[in-house]
Amino acid sequence: MMAEESIGKNFIEQIIDKDIAEGKVTKVVTRFPPEPNGYLHIGHAKSILLNYGLAQEYGGQFNLRFDDTNPTKEKTEFVESILDDVRWLGADFGDRVFFASNYFDQMYEAAVKLIKKGKAFVCDLTADEIREYRGTLTEPGKNSPYRDRSIEENLALFEAMKNGEFPDGSKVLRAKIDMASPNINMRDPVIYRVARMTHHNTGDKWCIYPMYDFAHPIEDAIEGVTHSICTLEFEDHRPLYDWVVRELEYENPPKQIEFAKLYLTNVVTGKRYIKKLVEDGIVDGWDDPRLVSIAALRRRGFTASSIKKFMELVGISKSQSSVDYAMLEYCLRDDLKLTANRYMAVLNPIKLVIDNYPEDQVEYLPVENNQENEEAGSREVAFSKYLYIERDDFMEEPPKKYFRLFPGNEVRLKNAYFVTCTGYEKDEDGNVTVVHCTYDPATKSGSGFEGRKVKGTIHWVSAESAIDAEVRLYENIVDEEKGKLNEDGTLNLNPNSLTVLQGCKLEKAFEDAKPGEAFQFLRNGFFCVDSKDSTKEHPVYNRIVSLKSSYKPGK
Repeated sequence: MMAEESIGKNFIEQIIDKDIAEGKVTKVVTRFPPEPNGYLHIGHAKSILLNYGLAQEYGGQFNLRFDDTNPTKEKTEFVESILDDVRWLGADFGDRVFFASNYFDQMYEAAVKLIKKGKAFVCDLTADEIREYRGTLTEPGKNSPYRDRSIEENLALFEAMKNGEFPDGSKVLRAKIDMASPNINMRDPVIYRVARMTHHNTGDKWCIYPMYDFAHPIEDAIEGVTHSICTLEFEDHRPLYDWVVRELEYENPPKQIEFAKLYLTNVVTGKRYIKKLVEDGIVDGWDDPRLVSIAALRRRGFTASSIKKFMELVGISKSQSSVDYAMLEYCLRDDLKLTANRYMAVLNPIKLVIDNYPEDQVEYLPVENNQENEEAGSREVAFSKYLYIERDDFMEEPPKKYFRLFPGNEVRLKNAYFVTCTGYEKDEDGNVTVVHCTYDPATKSGSGFEGRKVKGTIHWVSAESAIDAEVRLYENIVDEEKGKLNEDGTLNLNPNSLTVLQGCKLEKAFEDAKPGEAFQFLRNGFFCVDSKDSTKEHPVYNRIVSLKSSYKPGK
């Protein structure tokens, strides 16, 4: 039966099934352990949803823990942003928000225990000397001259380190393992360093700080984590992880399992690059909608459910591979097409005057909010003599197969009437400013008119109730054709990554739109209210994604 149930499960689920079957685990406990040194990105979403999903699947527990062992790069701002991101993705950690720094006392005691077991020593070598003694991938390292200090001397020196009696960088505590190990991580790694840094959580209590590879397994063990799931770059660190929990004699030690990171084509995820983009003013913060931080995706208008669907399509594996960004957009469109109301918005407006429509008349036409979702209901849209249409929907001299407005041609105004272009006006620079037409009252949508057919249908907004808005059109921040990086290692930026359109005309239904709310602008794409800059007086909309997809599922 176990074999049948394992079919279709990923390799991590199969490991957990085996641990449960063998009685090694009774309650599955997972965690997401970010370092609060920047904003989370789309790759972190994979880890969050994987760890939370496993806890849900096995009726277990999911913890959120901040690995805050390096105060130089950590900020409370990053802690707050991470909390927001994890909550938004729907990963429920309850009241289980932990900090590695809360365990500093236990980590210190763990280090003392290793010293007493003869498994750790205080070393006076400089960082460069430690590197020199470590050896290479092909040559073994050599023992530190301080490796054979007595337990008593090591205990006294380590306490003096804690008490601030030595300058920064002058001494470290190292695990005593094997300088000839084929795995360089096992060659007496540093587990504590002297560093006077103010910590966002513990202030100035400590002047020594544990190294990540020492702290992480202790945190997992203290919290009762059963499966410590991390990305493949930690595979070579697993022997050290296992050594720490074994030498500290934890009952039911956690098991580290590695999976492949998520690599998206032509996106910027490196904190160093994003920090420079922010500092240089190229983007307006870590949440700029051109980035793929989770905060940026949320501001852009991505939905948590679309990201979950994307992660399900990507799957979990041991092999590294890149995923086309178009797949993420496909999942987003698939989600929005049922949930986003379809309203009319004119991004590059030109006036349309219906000469034979009564001057003061306004009629209200019934319009479905979403043709693919009956539950979305309907609304009434004002129609009048003066409208706005897209400038691209009129041409003086059209090419063949252009079915929109041009002199003498008839089109349908979406959900309204057939109109025929009778003329146009130009300004002194030769730009068309007004298009004139006549309408046929017999052709009203929904009236059952079965006369002549027209090939073109265009959208419009009534001038008498139009809302002015700013619309931002986003493209990839890097030049996809030339590649992400220049030869000198700098980012190859796309100069057209942001286009700002002012004076766009939106129908009245938008007046109650809320920050973050998504809509389909008919024929133009999916857009949402910007959560940072939009106001009632000056609405701002971000293009989430265009209507057309280059991704074909199943291929």
